[in-house]
Amino acid sequence: MDYRQQLGRGLDQLALSLPDAAIDRLCDYLALLEKWNRAYNLTAVPNQEWVSRHLLDSLVVAPYLQGERFADVGTGAGLPGIPLAIALPQRQFQLLDSNGKKIRFVTQALAALGLGNARAAQSRVEQWQGPGYDGVLSRAFSSLADMAGLCEHLLAPEGCLLALKGVYPADELSALPKRFRVDACHPLRVPGADGQRHLVVIRRAA
Repeated sequence: MDYRQQLGRGLDQLALSLPDAAIDRLCDYLALLEKWNRAYNLTAVPNQEWVSRHLLDSLVVAPYLQGERFADVGTGAGLPGIPLAIALPQRQFQLLDSNGKKIRFVTQALAALGLGNARAAQSRVEQWQGPGYDGVLSRAFSSLADMAGLCEHLLAPEGCLLALKGVYPADELSALPKRFRVDACHPLRVPGADGQRHLVVIRRAA
């Protein structure tokens, strides 16, 4: 599978310029995922779609990250945390998941890739005590209300929740507790992926 060629085309479409070393690391990450997926069943997505549905779907949020410290909750196989840590080496990422085998893979991947700006921990998000993050990211929470309720304690005073969603989540937005406000809902275009994608940015109400 020629991940590098697919990735290069996708990065061009995103207008996201990365150094060759970062592109190498992203491809090495997919090679690790391919190796471990045979035994650990880390993703059900066919590998010919990994560049679009894993790498580019993670990297598309990079322009929207403000601050220095981020938590990726429900990271699974390290998404979006690992691609973002590779692309944004000056930022710090904490990757959380309650699934032991997935965190074992993520821990090994971070070591193999030499990513000193990312850490992994097996923990339920509501039990994690972080330093106060500028952004809390997730691709996997069941609802925005659940994410807001369970992740609020992780936020720095001016921090925000960044939730990747498919179609515009009108019902979920209306169900948010009143102590939160929707700061933005950015429509995203992920190269090579069908369907809608949105990034919902949520903050505490003033």
